[in-house]
Amino acid sequence: MGSPAVQNKKEMGTTPVFFTAISTILGAILFLRFGVAVGTVGMAGVILLIIIGHMVTLPTAMAISEIATNQKVEGGGEYYMISRSFGLNIGATIGISLYLSQAISVAFYIIAFTAAFGPVIDYVQTLYHIQIPTQAISIPALLILGVLIWKKGASLGVKLLYIVVAMLFLSLASFFLGHPVQTDPNQMSALSSPPFKNLDQLFIVFAIIFPAFTGMDAGVGLSGDLKKPQKSIPRGTILATITGMIIYIFVVIKLNASASEQDLLSNPLIMSKIALYGWIIIPLGLAAATLSSAIGSILVAPRTLQAIAIDSSFPSKNVNRFLGKGVGKTNEPQNATLVTLILALVFVSFGGIDVVAKIISMFFMMTYASMNLISFFNHFGADPSYRPTFKSKWYFSLAGFFAATLLMFLMSPLYAFISIVSIFVLYLIIRHYHKKREGLESIFQGVIFQISRKLAVYLQSSAKKTETWRPSAICISSDTFERDKIFDLLNWISFSHGFGTYIHYIEGYYSKETHNESQKVLQRLIKKANKTAGNMIVDTVISPSYTSAIAQIIQTPGVSGMENNMIIFEYDKQQPAQLPRIIDNLRMVEAGDFDICILGTSMRNMNFSNGIHIWIRDINRDNERLMVLLSYVIMGHPSWKEATMSLFILSEKNKMEETRNSSTQFILEGRIPVSPKNIRVIEKEPEVNFRTTIGQYSSEAALTIVGFYNEQIKHEGEKHFEGFETVGDILFVNAHNIIEIE
Repeated sequence: MGSPAVQNKKEMGTTPVFFTAISTILGAILFLRFGVAVGTVGMAGVILLIIIGHMVTLPTAMAISEIATNQKVEGGGEYYMISRSFGLNIGATIGISLYLSQAISVAFYIIAFTAAFGPVIDYVQTLYHIQIPTQAISIPALLILGVLIWKKGASLGVKLLYIVVAMLFLSLASFFLGHPVQTDPNQMSALSSPPFKNLDQLFIVFAIIFPAFTGMDAGVGLSGDLKKPQKSIPRGTILATITGMIIYIFVVIKLNASASEQDLLSNPLIMSKIALYGWIIIPLGLAAATLSSAIGSILVAPRTLQAIAIDSSFPSKNVNRFLGKGVGKTNEPQNATLVTLILALVFVSFGGIDVVAKIISMFFMMTYASMNLISFFNHFGADPSYRPTFKSKWYFSLAGFFAATLLMFLMSPLYAFISIVSIFVLYLIIRHYHKKREGLESIFQGVIFQISRKLAVYLQSSAKKTETWRPSAICISSDTFERDKIFDLLNWISFSHGFGTYIHYIEGYYSKETHNESQKVLQRLIKKANKTAGNMIVDTVISPSYTSAIAQIIQTPGVSGMENNMIIFEYDKQQPAQLPRIIDNLRMVEAGDFDICILGTSMRNMNFSNGIHIWIRDINRDNERLMVLLSYVIMGHPSWKEATMSLFILSEKNKMEETRNSSTQFILEGRIPVSPKNIRVIEKEPEVNFRTTIGQYSSEAALTIVGFYNEQIKHEGEKHFEGFETVGDILFVNAHNIIEIE
């Protein structure tokens, strides 16, 4: 991440935040569209829309204030907050769309500024028959304003704000002191329109007046110039939002009481007919309102662009260097201001941006939704480091998020869809250029932690002994980086149907040295797991003996919320040095009600297309269900998609038909994906060794599964696992209980 070339000298307080926000809130829409809105949907309808709009802006103002009082807020305002919460890639995506909204808003307000010169344009046309295009006023106005701010910076912009805000409030005072358009007492009853009307056009009108609500966040963009942003942002933002809402409501009431429906609909600048000396005061107020909004936007947009460039979010290093460069002690974004002026000039030259204005509203809505979502995630994640001095409520933030999202589609489903698709495409482009910036931000980690914690607690508390079986396996091995197949086996088990925890055993006493070693091994395990795209949890255990290590892990709580019910060991068939210590600990594991699996690995590469062979004898029919279900779970992994499951059953000659029928019935009733042609009943021949039979039929199998009993291990010991040289990898399975297959 880059950093500004010059340390920014921060001098501003709360007042600039308030004035920047309130001057943008009380903008062109207030003077040019509120009268039409009252005439269309009635006084109560517009007040309802004001309340609906502030269901988004008030929670957003509170969310912004909360986030700003929890972290150090640098330049970039909302972009900085979003990028430090959602990560630089998502932050840059929303930040660029926010910047475009702010930059094009400059053009929107300058075009609206020309409406103040309507009487002059009409006068010239009437007297001299000269048609003056609006660009003749808007382009010079933008150039003059832009050059002044480009040369003098934010300090001049704020000084200009004080002047235009004073003019703005003077015009509002003149309006409230004004008289109804029709002063004849007999016509006074006709002035007030019905409280509600044309409700079918409610959200059409809302889309028209919504830009009036988007000024709330303008002051936040000055974050990099504030002495104490944690103090100034909450006070200035919330005060401006509430002040704007109150003024809106009183303006609507005054309009409704002062003009007829016909006057409201026919005269966009009806306020000039109502206000004292309205013919001059209201055009000046409109000019002040639009100019102040333009100043607010032209102060904020370049700072957003500069912050994005400082984070090196654009594909070109030269572009990032150019846009991120600041000038002077206050690090004024002159280059970013120049780009913003050029962009605004392009849209001003068009003369009208109604379509773009709708997209602007959508992008602002997305920004507001993001700020509310950040606040909610921080509440939900319950990170101890999230300790804002200004505290909102999680339900306010959640309501603000849903309100912003819903209103996007109520205003215009088409533009909402276009905006979302545009954001998604922009994110893909940014992610393509910044692949190394991938990573899970702490806010998402907190949310995932809380969800997993609550789910784990729920699963544990709601678990029943009669629940359907699924494997929750834990595996221990000290040869992780010498042999991969045990790692792969747990990966297959945990991929879709089960849960898996892989433990690498480090022999020794716990110390600083062994702890450091375990952390290095853990990082290797995580990388190894990521390469296999596995769903298992990996960890290490340090213990002075293999037995004590097993005693530790079998008492480890299951990561899934259900207890671990299976333990998996492994040994090398060619060098079975690990086998004795596995056998020595089977009795201890059996005491813990675990299903036990022992994987004997070979040097042979696994050919998945040769499938899984399951061998069943009369003496191990209790293991039959576990072996079949475990095979089904393993084959849920994509590596086994071309494989088949085959069942080999040894039976007495006189029971072979009965065995085939019962096995086929078991497979059908259990809906096990074993084709009847893959069920083979083999006559048991006393003189033929069981291992020889397996070698005859399963020498090419990808994986062979055989059951075993603890009584056999007691009598045969290691020899029970010998004699399988002709087959590849073999998994020995012992079921603690008979599993019901329904």
